[in-house]
Amino acid sequence: MAEGKASRCWPGRPVRAEIDLDAIEHNVRAMCRKAAPASVLAVVKANGYGHGAVAVSQAALSAGASSLGVACVDEGIQLRRAGVTAPILVMGFIPPWEAAVVVEHGLTPTATTKQTALALARFSRERGVKTPVHLKVDTGMARLGLTPPEVATFGAYLETMEPLALAGIYTHFASADQPDKSFTREQYAAFRASAESLPASVTRHVANSATLLDIPEMYLDMVRPGISIYGCYPSAHTSRSIELRPVLNLKSQVARIHTLPAGATVGYGRTWRTEKPARIALIPCGYADGIPRGLSNKGAVLVRGRRAPIVGRVCMDQVMVDVTGIPRVTLGDEVVLIGRQGDEHIPVEEVAQLAGTINYEILCALSARVPRVYLRGGRVVSVQTLTGEL
Repeated sequence: MAEGKASRCWPGRPVRAEIDLDAIEHNVRAMCRKAAPASVLAVVKANGYGHGAVAVSQAALSAGASSLGVACVDEGIQLRRAGVTAPILVMGFIPPWEAAVVVEHGLTPTATTKQTALALARFSRERGVKTPVHLKVDTGMARLGLTPPEVATFGAYLETMEPLALAGIYTHFASADQPDKSFTREQYAAFRASAESLPASVTRHVANSATLLDIPEMYLDMVRPGISIYGCYPSAHTSRSIELRPVLNLKSQVARIHTLPAGATVGYGRTWRTEKPARIALIPCGYADGIPRGLSNKGAVLVRGRRAPIVGRVCMDQVMVDVTGIPRVTLGDEVVLIGRQGDEHIPVEEVAQLAGTINYEILCALSARVPRVYLRGGRVVSVQTLTGEL
């Protein structure tokens, strides 16, 4: 809406991240259609890129995703405790001492060391279960993974450990979101060569959001979209071959309005000074909520359908904006920090550019104290606050 009061009917912080579950499902369905017959693993690490891992996972699975991807064991356990039964691939490093809980919760680990593999085998044997394992190949990121020459030996080693089942092999691209795809193709060739030693039944997957949008021949058996689930393109250089719908609107409200005389300063460090009398509105949302401090004196918010510049430094818990040129701003007016209000729009990418970062970081920075308000058909279906679900 272009104007109006911020609506709230729950206790907690007067800021909210509105998450459009219909948009998530639209995006995932579109990716499932594009990737078919490859399956879709929805990447929901980092609390669903800040959107709430449980709600995002449920929406992604209902839209056709067959499995989920997380970065650490705790993220997988959170989903299991929420009732998620789909396969969950843990894509980050798993130390041996976490093997027991991996097996206990039926997670699919990434194994890159013999120590972790031995621990997984031991606890799988004790529980009388077979644990599927994926290998990761480092083809050019210099992060987690086996080198290509190590794959055949390690794969053969796993095949001797009967409680473990080699189920998948994957790599991660370093620059798939850039115009020049030559290094991506080098990585892909190295991956394919390293995977030739493994049985054909092992699931091969390499495609992230950028690859899914741009390089269909790399879909293989499964694709792993992340940022595109949330309605954002990986970079300005990737194609728009799928029409993605934005998922997030970050909103707050006007908490105070006062008029400052000419020459007055605002905020820490007194970095902004009025040149003439100005009406300053206080918005309770700061860098501890996810608004980057880099927006100080550069960013804007939407009030009554118009842009109001951020003045002074973004504080931990609040930010000040100049509403001098916007008529009828009153206490309680809705404020949009990311998203749409009326005909105006502040996309995540704009915020990221001003803050000198990428859209991924802006989304993942949304803190736990920001209530997540989940919508279907424009109506609130659930609210997750710091104190629990309402």
